[in-house]
Amino acid sequence: MPISNNHSEIDLANIESEAEDYESAPADYQVSTYPADFTLEVLHNKWISEEIKIPKFQREYVWKPPQASKLIESFLAGLPVPAVFMYIEYESQEYRVIDGQQRLKSIFYYFDGFFPKNSNGVKNEFELKGLAKNSRFYGKSFKDLSSEDQLRLKNSVLRSFIVQQISPSDNSSIYQIFERLNTGGTVLSNQEIRNCLFEGKFSEFLDKLNNLECWRSILGKPEHDLRKRDVELILRFFALQNLTEYKKPMKEHLNKYMSKNRNPKSENLKRKYDIFEGTCNAIINTLGSKPFHVRSGLNAAVFDSVMTAFAEHLNHIPEDIHKRYNELVTNNEDFGTYTNSSTTDALVIRERFRLANDALFKI
Repeated sequence: MPISNNHSEIDLANIESEAEDYESAPADYQVSTYPADFTLEVLHNKWISEEIKIPKFQREYVWKPPQASKLIESFLAGLPVPAVFMYIEYESQEYRVIDGQQRLKSIFYYFDGFFPKNSNGVKNEFELKGLAKNSRFYGKSFKDLSSEDQLRLKNSVLRSFIVQQISPSDNSSIYQIFERLNTGGTVLSNQEIRNCLFEGKFSEFLDKLNNLECWRSILGKPEHDLRKRDVELILRFFALQNLTEYKKPMKEHLNKYMSKNRNPKSENLKRKYDIFEGTCNAIINTLGSKPFHVRSGLNAAVFDSVMTAFAEHLNHIPEDIHKRYNELVTNNEDFGTYTNSSTTDALVIRERFRLANDALFKI
């Protein structure tokens, strides 16, 4: 996880192996990409029927009326318009917009006749503004266009590049596409992309856990991290419960775990909630707040090993657990090595989990 000094972000220790894993190269994929020349009317109908969706992480509609108006004028005048990118979601077969949501929404809003509500809750009529005064389309809403121009706009084509992953049978390659092809100006964090790709009950569940007071105390930060690195730590806790399934890199392991557990049963979520809340409370009550800020920021490797050890022994916590923990993080040289270098290697993870469990709970 890259380190930032932004006051709105949690303070993570700068561990080279963690940063390298965060930026790790993608796996090998078989992906189909093909062009589709949809008419604007077809795209609008897909939008109305909710076959096209905008991922939650993407910014809201930000185009000003002149920008949107010039796009519509380009279609009416027969001028070229940049293509959009969408992927087909593996399970639902819905289209998710990768790049081009401002263009698509401008088209849809023009057909509907109104821009979305502004900060005052008012929906302004979509009339073409910011065009040359002698444009025959100036000031016209869709309903004001002639029947010929309405039909011309409906039949205009917006080239769309459709992406679908063939193998493996999940959406993990789309993670890489979002990471490389987004128009927001800021590269999206890994967890921001996961929340989009694997939207569902588990994503909502992680956000719920992120609000727990005991968890915020462990992080030492009441405000949510803007890049969702706090949510990623919760995901890491659950994803490393069964180390037999772990394969480096950590980033891909977290992707696969979140994809696999996208919509679990309610009883499974309840069990996970109780484990996480109970673990956080036990740590705060015995180790105090910000216990994983061992030297500088929060050490993710100390966090995952100690949190997992606590989760497995909630009913049998030694009275001298605080002393044991201090001994572990200050005097255990092997544990120090395994929590500061090669921290995402499978063997290293297993060894630091073993050390934490033995040092903290072995009688």
